[in-house]
Amino acid sequence: MALAAAVIAGGAGICVVLVLGPNRVTGAPHLEPSSPAVGAPQLILRLPATITLRGPRPHLAWPVSGQAAVTIPGIGSLGTSGPVRTPQPIASLAKVMTAYVILADHPLAAGQPGPTLTVAAAEAGAYRAELAANESLVPVRAGERLTERQALEALLLPSADNMAQILARWDAGSRAAFLRKMNAAATRLGMRHTRYTDPSGYDPSTVSTAPDQVKLAKAAMRNTAFAAIVAESAATVPVAGTVHNRNTLLGTDGVIGIKTGSATYSGGCLQFAAARTIASRRVTLYGTVLGQPGDLTTLLPNVMRTSQRLIASAENALTSDTVVTTGQTAAEMIQPGKPALRLTSPRDITVIGWPGLSFDLAVTAKAGRFALTMTSSDSRGGRPIAVALTPRPPG
Repeated sequence: MALAAAVIAGGAGICVVLVLGPNRVTGAPHLEPSSPAVGAPQLILRLPATITLRGPRPHLAWPVSGQAAVTIPGIGSLGTSGPVRTPQPIASLAKVMTAYVILADHPLAAGQPGPTLTVAAAEAGAYRAELAANESLVPVRAGERLTERQALEALLLPSADNMAQILARWDAGSRAAFLRKMNAAATRLGMRHTRYTDPSGYDPSTVSTAPDQVKLAKAAMRNTAFAAIVAESAATVPVAGTVHNRNTLLGTDGVIGIKTGSATYSGGCLQFAAARTIASRRVTLYGTVLGQPGDLTTLLPNVMRTSQRLIASAENALTSDTVVTTGQTAAEMIQPGKPALRLTSPRDITVIGWPGLSFDLAVTAKAGRFALTMTSSDSRGGRPIAVALTPRPPG
């Protein structure tokens, strides 16, 4: 027997565990602590101290230009492509941060419309000039009243630049004040290569990277109101009427969101979230593709085709595997003059993973409870995952 990475259903979502599986990893047994005091109890890990799932990392269908990144929270990164430390314009992907800030300041309960906002005369009057500048817009009228949900639908589905400006003013009083909130949120999320200079992304100086946008995608999709809106194919808002989602991948390959972006200075861009069920477990991939080539009529179709190939290849890399069986020993406690205490898995666990993942293992004891901990080399400093073990007498 050997080890594999696992995703198991938990009370609040998905967690990763370390389990035994058939002949999938390499490594050697490990003793903790390595230099115990004479006569002290010893915890012996009956598993490798470091394990790697055998086989080469999966080959994903990365775009040949621009940037891309794909990750699965709790498991790790499936990789990146392109100059992912070089910020580049992101066009309307900026509106994801606009919505993220709005929902942080004005939370929306499930299915609720939220407070109302009113379109100012100056905002309505700017429509003709914005249209002449080839901005992405929804028609508005002075004095028009929208609920927060309707405004966010206009922002995120047809990608209305003018609604980004209206929401920024409604939330913070001014564009400058709202930009400070956007950039502060980016700092909190660890988006080190991101700078917002406008709330819509129309400004080419609003820049980011694919990995930074993946961080934002994960954070935004944790908000149930945001996730529900970006999963809509269409919505109805005042004056504009029915608006449609520009994300044509919705519903294909498990895509559940989240946002498109396109401009001549940015190329075609897409943030995506795609859910797949494997061995009765739901796994969500998050990714971003930036800078896909084309003209104004082909940018979005091109980034959609590129992203669809990437999503499909990432999903195909995921597999389920054999699990630890109930009662199987993962570690032992050796106490002088006493029989060894076996530490076993309390249940069968289904595993999901892909070749090439590496983990550091340890067994710990605290207040009479035992746990097997795993730190993934791909989790980018994420918290170790702990699996409770059941102590059993020998025999």
